Amino acid sequence: MNWQRLKARLRRQAEDGRANLRNLMSGAFLFFVGLGAIMMAQYSLPSGLKAEMLALAGLILLSLGSILALYGYLSLSLLRIWHFLDDDDERRDDTPPRH
Repeated sequence: MNWQRLKARLRRQAEDGRANLRNLMSGAFLFFVGLGAIMMAQYSLPSGLKAEMLALAGLILLSLGSILALYGYLSLSLLRIWHFLDDDDERRDDTPPRH
């Protein structure tokens, strides 16, 4: 992938705040569902294979949720800041710059 295509993709990602917030909230939801599954396996179920399988599923959900939430958070914050500071933005109109 060349630099211009990557830059255009990151710019589109930075402008889509609703999708970034959706990623953040979905990741947080998965994280807390996984955490709840781990806590249920620890405190509610007797020791055994079912508890270990539930804890493993909770750990997988917790991991995927944290990765998705991190992706959404970085897209909301860092990409947005990068988009504002980017000096190579194309002007959308042909008006001369104000000085």
